[in-house]
Amino acid sequence: MTESNVNMNSDRMEPAHIAVGGGHEQGGQENRGGIKMKVLTFGEIMLRLRAPGHERFFQSNMMEATFGGGEANVAVSLANYGMDTEYFTVLPDNKLGTECIHELRRFGVDTRKIQRGPGRMGIYFLENGANQLPSKVIYDRAYSAIALAKPEEVDWNRVFEGVDWFHITGITPAISETAMQLSLDSVKAAREKGITVSCDLNYRKNLWKYGKKAAEVMREIAEYVDVAVANEEDVQKSLEITVDVNVESGELSREKYHVLSDKVLETYPNMKMIAITLRESHSADWNGWAACLNDREHFYVSRKYEIRDIVDRVGGGDSFAGGLIYGLNHYEDTQSALEFAVAASCLKHSIIGDFNRVDASDVEKLMGGDGTGRVQR
Repeated sequence: MTESNVNMNSDRMEPAHIAVGGGHEQGGQENRGGIKMKVLTFGEIMLRLRAPGHERFFQSNMMEATFGGGEANVAVSLANYGMDTEYFTVLPDNKLGTECIHELRRFGVDTRKIQRGPGRMGIYFLENGANQLPSKVIYDRAYSAIALAKPEEVDWNRVFEGVDWFHITGITPAISETAMQLSLDSVKAAREKGITVSCDLNYRKNLWKYGKKAAEVMREIAEYVDVAVANEEDVQKSLEITVDVNVESGELSREKYHVLSDKVLETYPNMKMIAITLRESHSADWNGWAACLNDREHFYVSRKYEIRDIVDRVGGGDSFAGGLIYGLNHYEDTQSALEFAVAASCLKHSIIGDFNRVDASDVEKLMGGDGTGRVQR
């Protein structure tokens, strides 16, 4: 990998420049500046139904049932790393909603702010790809509880009580017009309260069905974002900011991502940094995986991992976002924060399910070069 643009300078911003919330005493684990941090994520969690192994949909009469969703995935990652983490959503008042809450609590995610309401639990169906056959996702989430939730029914003062960092994605505002309004209300309220806002732009073309284009909404949300996470398509489709990047080529130019990230930061002067994941898709089983980060002062590029025999890549971007939030609050330099995020996401590709079931020590071992996969006894 060409590293002419890599800056290994450890003189990164102090944590107060990232965690603008200032830290509440009731928060949990301390960040590297000694500030107690509480992170809240907001979005839809769904029932995930996966065809077993590498079967096609309904090739057999079995489907594996778990839970998953972008923002919940981030919350689970952060809880696994020991951070004080809350998750907010609206769930149906039925057994599925209750079991979903139980699952989140099992990982140590605080679910006390979750609201219950009319509607159903959204579902997504997953078919794992292999070799040249791509993975497929089918959404069935119309009329879900969060899609039907009314903005006036959410008290953001209550939801943001004690919160220092807020994470959202571009998925939630794509679900419905009311979910879009909830998303806008959330980032505006967070900004008013001085809470750090991170957003994974997460463009999902199959969700924007209610009359708004992604860019119409996401460009406004981006005005309130401190830390953005994206891939090249997210930037191009959600923000309509482009450079000459061929996402299908399998080989990615780091120099062009420097230009692309500069353009984003020039467009959004309140944004402190943007991290862009760099996926080289050779096949469904074999990806090159790295990321870059622009914090206005330096442009960083991570180590590149060759991930072969991928087990499950769904949730890979969420595991990166969770790793980055943790890294920015626990390492003295930006390069280490980025390396933690990339290593965490690399490990996720070997874990079935949306949730990244690793702890910080697992990630740090890979960061340190222990990627042999040898049995640990």
